[in-house]
Amino acid sequence: MNKEMRLQKFLAGAGIASRRKAEEYIAQGRVKVDGKVITAMGQQIDPGRQTVLFDNKVVRTEEKTVYILLNKPKGYVTTLSDPQGRPIVSSLLQGIKERVFPVGRLDLDTEGALLLTNDGDLAQKILHPSNEVFKTYEARVTGIPSTASLRALEKGIMLEGKETAPARVQIKRKNKQNSVIIITIHEGRKRQVKKMFQAVGHPVQSLKRLAYGRLGLDNLEVGKFRFLRQNDIKKIFAKKSSLQTKK
Repeated sequence: MNKEMRLQKFLAGAGIASRRKAEEYIAQGRVKVDGKVITAMGQQIDPGRQTVLFDNKVVRTEEKTVYILLNKPKGYVTTLSDPQGRPIVSSLLQGIKERVFPVGRLDLDTEGALLLTNDGDLAQKILHPSNEVFKTYEARVTGIPSTASLRALEKGIMLEGKETAPARVQIKRKNKQNSVIIITIHEGRKRQVKKMFQAVGHPVQSLKRLAYGRLGLDNLEVGKFRFLRQNDIKKIFAKKSSLQTKK
């Protein structure tokens, strides 16, 4: 029986990263098979017979699969290491023995819901555009967007030569200086929410991710985390956020 599999799939299954990120690690020369650095994509391996190392550490598949929701504070980078010495989100996961990685990322100055797991296949499913996982954010923006600006954001605007997908947008509260707006999108472009509001003339002052699908932070305190169950995972793929109708 052929037990071979692609190297990037093995790394994802071992909880190193999503398949896409695992491919980046391979290209960077951070993966070895039986002592040899592998940089080519599509390499087939037999996990039962061959030894795989990532950053010179043996990759094992015995770890239990864990799913974590973290309420990320501002000032933390969404990586597992940082050459600039800034605080990293994994430092908040006290007591977690499994090696988990962030699913996507939040900017240094953005807070809120962040998923971490060692399930590479699930991470790939969440990140793949075809699955349209909705993310809901609370943005405090400068000024009060007009009805026309809000409708434009909902319909889709041009960003860097490509139109954004339809969004759900509503003003939560406002005053003369700024507005707090709930926005739900399913794309994952870099700094997309910030760029969308900048494009209509209302720069983001602060940003917080509230939910993936129907999986919200609830009463989770900033800097704290909780483990997710299968029912929680199902909520991630809900096609409508329950937060969207709340005032």
